[in-house]
Amino acid sequence: MCSVPAFKTLRAAFPDALITLTGLSWSRTFVERFSEYLDEFIEFPGFPGFPEKEAQIEQIPSFLLEVQGRKYDLAFQMQGSGAISNPLVMLFGADKNAGFYLPGQYCPDSERFLSYPVHETEVVRHLRLMEFLGLPSQGEHLEFPLCTQDWEEFHEHQAKYDLPSNNYAVIHPGARSLDRRWPVEWFANVGDGLAERGLRVVLTGVAEETHLTEAVASHMKAPAINLAGQTSLGGIGALLSASRLLVSNDTGVSHIADALDIPSVVLFTASDPARWAPQNSALHRVVAWATTAMPQTVLDQVDQLLFKETVSDYQIFTNTIEHPV
Repeated sequence: MCSVPAFKTLRAAFPDALITLTGLSWSRTFVERFSEYLDEFIEFPGFPGFPEKEAQIEQIPSFLLEVQGRKYDLAFQMQGSGAISNPLVMLFGADKNAGFYLPGQYCPDSERFLSYPVHETEVVRHLRLMEFLGLPSQGEHLEFPLCTQDWEEFHEHQAKYDLPSNNYAVIHPGARSLDRRWPVEWFANVGDGLAERGLRVVLTGVAEETHLTEAVASHMKAPAINLAGQTSLGGIGALLSASRLLVSNDTGVSHIADALDIPSVVLFTASDPARWAPQNSALHRVVAWATTAMPQTVLDQVDQLLFKETVSDYQIFTNTIEHPV
């Protein structure tokens, strides 16, 4: 999601180019959703040292042969700092390569590889690479286009659960990394607080996170609608579009809310909010060092969003950055 503004910039600079994304299997639907910017997808089988997926060693030779056979004019390395990924991208056999590198480590081409901008947000970081290569930025705002199928899925849930538009809140208690998950009991307390404010509560997550949403629901006094494992990525987007706000850990769904301009409170327990947090503080509130943040802290942020209270930047800072690691 955070790379979409860079893809938009790349497409604006090369409107007729064939642009291929290689990534994990879930990225296939990402390419389909962002077909305005991306043309093709090649599934990445993993590689030794990449933490996102255990490498399928037996599939790597055929993957490299497929990529090399495309004879690309330019290969971009946009996977982190390049410490692990640069040697892999050089095996793609493209005519030219571009990306990031860490000073003192392997830099394939000083003219096209940018020193990794450590202190930038994830969105701006990718745009800095485009600008370094002479491609004018097309803006920083995230996007998440919704299609007819997404809305059809939403309307099925809406009819099944008698879900009124703009009168429910979404709680997403999951995250891929265990250390990025806020306690389910505290999510339950927030859910009850949202119910007290007159909102229906909808719980979301992938199928593997059903145990988390069930735990939240079991700890809540108010009823909740548990949609974990029942929504596609686009379906979650439509669900968020018709909601009042989102409360979630720092995970992909928070970027979807950001892209759709849906108010959110995002809990950061292990990741860096300076890198990953949404930037529009009028719509999105960040609770940093959330391992010790109590549910009332989150509900205070919810109230500021729901009831449009004016809070100074200093007040937000002292509310959210009071427990440094």
